[in-house]
Amino acid sequence: MKFRANPVFLVTLAGLGILTPFVSGLNPYYYDILIGIGINLILAVSLNLVNGYTGQFSLGHAGFMAVGAYTSAWITLQSGTAAGTGLFLLSLLAGGILAALAGFAVGIPSLRLRGDYLAIVTLGFNEIIKGAIQNAESLGAQRGLGGMLKHTGFFATFACAALTILVVHNLVHSTYGRGFLATHDDEIAAEASGLNTTRYKITAFVVAALFAGVAGGLYAHFKLYINPDGFGFMRSMDIVVMVILGGMGSMIGVCLAAVFLTVLPEILRYVAHLEFLPLWLRHVAENRMIFYSLILILLMLLHPQGLLNIKRQAARKTA
Repeated sequence: MKFRANPVFLVTLAGLGILTPFVSGLNPYYYDILIGIGINLILAVSLNLVNGYTGQFSLGHAGFMAVGAYTSAWITLQSGTAAGTGLFLLSLLAGGILAALAGFAVGIPSLRLRGDYLAIVTLGFNEIIKGAIQNAESLGAQRGLGGMLKHTGFFATFACAALTILVVHNLVHSTYGRGFLATHDDEIAAEASGLNTTRYKITAFVVAALFAGVAGGLYAHFKLYINPDGFGFMRSMDIVVMVILGGMGSMIGVCLAAVFLTVLPEILRYVAHLEFLPLWLRHVAENRMIFYSLILILLMLLHPQGLLNIKRQAARKTA
């Protein structure tokens, strides 16, 4: 597999390093939104590998995020105030690896399934993870887990987002990545030509779960408190909507959708407090989740293939 975007990645890291001192001085509210965008980019791009490029339908991404969040938080909490940047990075890696193992564990028995059946199994797995955490006293059970130090910052979040985009982009555009696209286009024909489609689906699942676990670790060390209810079905659906709205299989579209859907609720919150607007409009904006849902419905009616229905022509060229 050839990684051809390394110079761009290095330039991105350098740019993030330059911007970090300026971004750190932002209003905490805007800084919170910015970090949320970075975390959602990781989640949406990683799920796009499964739902977009491989053609499966997973509803359990929040479960992998939960595994990473609780693993990372537990590791740093064991060291208390002695937990430094090095341990934080190791905890992110550990959370990602454990989430990847969870992805492998659920992938072996379930990825021979297709379509709706696979979606139901992954949703069930998500609920199993949530239920296990709710009954684990060492992880705070239903009351949640807190007390972590704030290690997540602008550079760490967007460096991980850039790494996720780099890995998924190069994986799909590699010779090996042809297997993902073949599985997506016609799984029966791919199997008839000798491809082990189950292996490609499991690989996509494991890579996606790994980055979801890293996103969970970043989330835990930014919010400083995590609760099992934050990793349920609705969280998984938020991520799925980003992938569908952006255009499954479109890297640029999914990234734009992740930004748009992170910022949209806050824009509606702002509109609800504009006194010069008509009262009825402010009331509509106050019920921002209803308005948010209506916008999504309209967008899907007008653009059923997503914001950017870009054909994967580049991915089909010879690597």
